Amino acid sequence: MQTKKYLAVAIAAIIAVTTSAQQAPKREFRGAWIQAVNGQFQGLGRDRMQADLISQLDALQADGINAIMFQVRVEGDALYASPFEPWSRFLTGQQGTAPVPYWDPLAWMVEQCHRRGMEIHAWLNPFRAKTKSTRLLAQSHQVVQNPQRCFQYDGLMLFDPGMPENRRYICSVTADIVRRYDIDGIHIDDYFYPYPVAGQVIPDNQTFARYGTGMTIGDWRRQNVNLFMRDMLDTIRSVKPWVKFGVSPFGIYRNQRSWPDGSRTAGLQNYDDLYADVLLWIDRGWVDYNIPQIYWEIGHSVADYDELIRWWSRHAGSRPLFIGQDVERTVSKPDPQNPSQHQLQRKMQLQRSLPGIHGSCQWYARAVVDNPGNYGTLLRQVYHRTPALQPLMPWIDSKAPGKPRKVKAIWTADGYILFWTAPKAKTPMDEARQYVIYRFANGEKIDLSNPSHIVAITPNFFYKLPYENGRQKFTYVVTALDRLHNESKPARVKVKL
Repeated sequence: MQTKKYLAVAIAAIIAVTTSAQQAPKREFRGAWIQAVNGQFQGLGRDRMQADLISQLDALQADGINAIMFQVRVEGDALYASPFEPWSRFLTGQQGTAPVPYWDPLAWMVEQCHRRGMEIHAWLNPFRAKTKSTRLLAQSHQVVQNPQRCFQYDGLMLFDPGMPENRRYICSVTADIVRRYDIDGIHIDDYFYPYPVAGQVIPDNQTFARYGTGMTIGDWRRQNVNLFMRDMLDTIRSVKPWVKFGVSPFGIYRNQRSWPDGSRTAGLQNYDDLYADVLLWIDRGWVDYNIPQIYWEIGHSVADYDELIRWWSRHAGSRPLFIGQDVERTVSKPDPQNPSQHQLQRKMQLQRSLPGIHGSCQWYARAVVDNPGNYGTLLRQVYHRTPALQPLMPWIDSKAPGKPRKVKAIWTADGYILFWTAPKAKTPMDEARQYVIYRFANGEKIDLSNPSHIVAITPNFFYKLPYENGRQKFTYVVTALDRLHNESKPARVKVKL
């Protein structure tokens, strides 16, 4: 009981500080990664896995999470019904074995996330073909079918990024997912060329000799990844132009000792060690969002969070920057300016005060649900207290849908219900996919920029009104959102509650 009292006091204090400093933004990406590679679903079976995911999604929704990155391709395998690749052992326990009872986790997750008003991004590991712990590959796996297209490194197997046929193959896998599933995005993380291990050399000399004429091997490897990123975007756009493409790179682009404009850090580097030129992808518009994994704490001696979030903010460019947050490290380290509390408050202040940053993604979803250091509670009651729309992406689409039609409040057997119908649309890009419901007291100025007036963001065509005695007047406003969260003009209705 005493612990709850202290928590309530702490939350009240943080709310006061946060409210006085700034209002939570109306548009903010609030994501969470649900990974399979840790084995959390392996062998659970359909019913237990669905129950587990429902529990996670319900808690995440209550915590204000509005986007899920769901890992569906761990090692050239599939947590969905793929015509190209075998079922994942991280689902069924044995690669190539279909789930029994049969079901498709990605199709099911699309339905569950959209029902909760969440985006779902299918998370792929493009070049990893076998993890260290996998002992048996299915006969249909690409490593078995085409071993010459893969190389081994530190116990891993990887699709050689220097081979054009590998890049085409991964794009084909991606196109199939985009075509058959109603996903909102394709997401890849930090695995391009392998993380370097002392004493080991990437065995791609033959590929380099064939394709790398006139380049250093480092420039050639970067070019291979660049070509892949460009082709992935083109592939996605050609199938469904509204599906987003995002990347979550390692948290350091380059150290200052390697490049004068680099960060004041001393860790592994995207550009030099993983051959991932993230800033080029942003500059060329080959990604729709960037989520660097800034998993360290404020004050870290090698990779200081404060230094890195400011560096990425300065280099955000023309694409939204979201911050990859490590839940457990954040709550396990004290705030250097206030050692009596952990670092979440300070990190959120940085995230919301620096230019170019439009949200964050939590590593990892289960940690948010487990609520160490009251992390999930603080998201729910403080930082995500008001709902948020997704950040705009006008380079994909900037046209708003029509406004909702026939907005009426009607008494039914289930209570007083606000109903509306969808606006007309000529193309899938114009269709309304969700609706925002705002509430204003009698005489209150209609201000749709203030998210504190949002009472729901829903895919439904109705909203149950909180009727009490019919004596108080309110104005409800309903707007439509398309797939890219362009918002329509408002439709209003006055009611007495």
